[in-house]
Amino acid sequence: MLQHQKNMKNTILVAILLLSIKQICIAQNTDNQQDTTKKEETTTKVPFDGMDLTWINGQNRQRNFPLVFSDKQTNETIITGVAYLDTYFNYNFANPKDNTQTISSTMGRTNEFTLNLASVGIETNYKNIIGRVWLQTGQMLEIVQKLDGTVGRGRNTSTENLRFIREAAAGYHFNKWYGINIEAGIFMSYIGLESYMLQENWSYQRSMVCDFTPFYFSGARIQAFPTKNFKTELWLMNGWQTYNQWNTSLGIGSSNYYRPTENIQLVANFYYGKDSRNIDRIRFHHDNSIVARYYKSKDSKGISQAAFSLNTHYGFQSGAGASPSNQYMTGTSLANRIWFNQNKLALTLRGDVLTNPSLYLAFSPSNVANNDFNDAMANDPKQQLNIGQFTATFDIMPNDFVTFRIEYGYRSSNVPYFAGSGGTTSPDGWIDTPTNTWRPDLQKTENRLTIATSFRL
Repeated sequence: MLQHQKNMKNTILVAILLLSIKQICIAQNTDNQQDTTKKEETTTKVPFDGMDLTWINGQNRQRNFPLVFSDKQTNETIITGVAYLDTYFNYNFANPKDNTQTISSTMGRTNEFTLNLASVGIETNYKNIIGRVWLQTGQMLEIVQKLDGTVGRGRNTSTENLRFIREAAAGYHFNKWYGINIEAGIFMSYIGLESYMLQENWSYQRSMVCDFTPFYFSGARIQAFPTKNFKTELWLMNGWQTYNQWNTSLGIGSSNYYRPTENIQLVANFYYGKDSRNIDRIRFHHDNSIVARYYKSKDSKGISQAAFSLNTHYGFQSGAGASPSNQYMTGTSLANRIWFNQNKLALTLRGDVLTNPSLYLAFSPSNVANNDFNDAMANDPKQQLNIGQFTATFDIMPNDFVTFRIEYGYRSSNVPYFAGSGGTTSPDGWIDTPTNTWRPDLQKTENRLTIATSFRL
């Protein structure tokens, strides 16, 4: 009897011990699951993670960033330094006597060596703080930033204060979805496929649809990445490529990028604002694009990859005598690029067309008042400006940081629009020579050859 009771007692103790061990294991597993869940919650989700986007028209092709400064303890990046330099020699076959290349935001000179853009800066996303400052100088500022007319509205403003800042922004990153960024400052424009940074584009001279659209904005934006493959942005800005406002209302915009795989990019951008001096007139602009890589063999010494891009624009002005039927811009650009020898060489062929009645976005071919082109457009409101362009671009890219580029370009228009041998400045080509009854020399076609070099760290 005593032995039986002892056996029962031992059995109960063993059962209690086994139950205790089971509870400990369950508790440990629960703790492990909670730790795993916490780690998953705190792990940063990176949009477009694992995708190779360096091939896309308008995107930086760098894979390595050597000017990175990190926290030695956590190995977290604190600051990334950036540097960019772009130079070119452009030969216009018309050989204008004033050495001025017209109808281009990319190039302003011909038959000369030109420093196009030099830029240095720093960027940071340390501890979710967003900071970005890029400084710039070069000839492209004369074409783009210095022509901002909004700085004449009121006082305490000037392009001299701001045009040497390529981009400057401050904001904060929220770990929601795949990220939400809120920023304010001066940004690169989202309108159009091709970049202000020429090294990022497949061609040196931008397509005409992109050349006629903005390259910077002043304002604020919200970037949201709801999923790994989709980015959407909302913008509130002073105006269309302006530091200040033309009117009392701000402009609004939206940018949307969808990349279902690393081989396809779909983009849709929108703008709405009032960008006329003292006139209640709205401006609407929309562009969309598809960029697709249809072949890839990165180790091939022959063709290593191939892709195409199609970018289409439509916009108009309305109000104060303007309507979508007489003041609009529409055009499209189609480019095909083939890379060779492990992506160290590339050939791009591109064609684009554009029409812009009333010229509300078009470049003026000359600053001379007695300009046959401007006079003709003013006297005949039904006159349309139609432009066609073809470029063939060959790139040599020994590494991620340097590009040597040679490009042939041909353009034509339905009216005399491009610089002829007589130039577009004055009888002898100097800006201080009286023009009197002199007329700029304009022609319907243009041929040019451009050699360019750029590096980026």
